[in-house]
Amino acid sequence: MTEPYLIQFPKLGAPEIGYISVTEQQKLVPFEVQRIFWTYYTPESIVRGRHAHHSTQQVLIAVAGRIIVTTELADGRLESFRLEDPNMGLYVPPNAWHTMQYSHSAVQLVFASAPYHEADYIRSYEDFKRIWQSN
Repeated sequence: MTEPYLIQFPKLGAPEIGYISVTEQQKLVPFEVQRIFWTYYTPESIVRGRHAHHSTQQVLIAVAGRIIVTTELADGRLESFRLEDPNMGLYVPPNAWHTMQYSHSAVQLVFASAPYHEADYIRSYEDFKRIWQSN
């Protein structure tokens, strides 16, 4: 079972000219990217996510602001990640229940290993525990 982990992307540049972070297909992102999406203007009082996936892998990046991501594996291991540097990403495997809470100015960029399929989402916490504990 794969666990969530941080990915540090290159930070090229300098304070006086700015920075760029870059990756090429499957260099740092451990899967072929099939979908890219972003979230923004999420109120700080809202907790998003609250799901896991059967097979989709993701890398989450706070390109602006701060995002607190909490992951839980089926064995009960909880981890909290503070994303606030645009050159840091969080790999979220399919077996991880995850929630995100955003600063109001946060912009989250997500690389996903599959196109959107509602059937891939596990939206019930009880189903998540049942499905992944049996694996």
